Amino acid sequence: MQGLVFWLVYPFLWLISRLPFPLFYMVSDLVFFLVYHILGYRKKIVIENLELVFPEKSSEEIKIITRKFYIHMCDMFLEMVKSISISNNQLKQRFTFTNLEEIERIRKMNKSIIVMCGHYASYEWANSIQLYGIDYKAFGIYKKIKNKHFDKLAKDIRARFSAELISSSETIGKIIRNQRERIPGIYFMVSDQSPKLSHSKFWTEFMGSTVPVFMGAEKLATKLDIAVVYIQVEKLKRGYYQATFIRLSDHPKEEPAFKITGDYLTELEKQIRKAPEYYLWTHKRWKHRNASIPKDAVIFKRD
Repeated sequence: MQGLVFWLVYPFLWLISRLPFPLFYMVSDLVFFLVYHILGYRKKIVIENLELVFPEKSSEEIKIITRKFYIHMCDMFLEMVKSISISNNQLKQRFTFTNLEEIERIRKMNKSIIVMCGHYASYEWANSIQLYGIDYKAFGIYKKIKNKHFDKLAKDIRARFSAELISSSETIGKIIRNQRERIPGIYFMVSDQSPKLSHSKFWTEFMGSTVPVFMGAEKLATKLDIAVVYIQVEKLKRGYYQATFIRLSDHPKEEPAFKITGDYLTELEKQIRKAPEYYLWTHKRWKHRNASIPKDAVIFKRD
């Protein structure tokens, strides 16, 4: 059944990916019309999230942000499809890095790098970094897709740009092996998800509400002394993005507990408040804000 679903869907995805960009974004406009006006996909969740985070904004302002968000979300989804066939040169024109010298600086320290990402702008195309000739092997940490054929497609797409996907369960072992074999790795980790309540050991304020947070990136960096940066991705215009690396720590073992995670959330918040339409509002990031915090949980404050 998985194979049947894949081979029914894949030809359409491939055809869409081959369209020239003007026609490609016309398809995105059509998808937006269906998702926003006809299906109303998760619109209630989006509005509730925006009203929670921006209580000072009027209903009209929330409506404007919501509409802009859905336009961007459809673009981003279709741009992931475009990755099936987009050329290296096209991708380099559309996703650029402002300060690759920051990566080169860390490389001279003989350190691997954890790149903390948020569900903001085009975090998927950041894996194209190896097209710029950096002396690192790029890895994207992801949640394995249940359909094995789509999971293989996701891996094959990254491989086109010399990057490799590794599942969250494989991450620790892979990084340790790379460290042992002296393979310099740059690991992209999306770190703003909401943990399961049963695994919610660490809590802090994020966009005005106290919520559980993942500490995986900070713990890995501290244990293995891997440098940490935040990738600030900005959408310049439709289909064009620019990324800047912001240093979080060169020496994680020397940092106070929670500082790296706290600084990461601070940088992500700045982006969300500046241009909220580019954040992924369809996920239930604040679903545990009213939950009973476990007695053994740690609540930390951010500077």
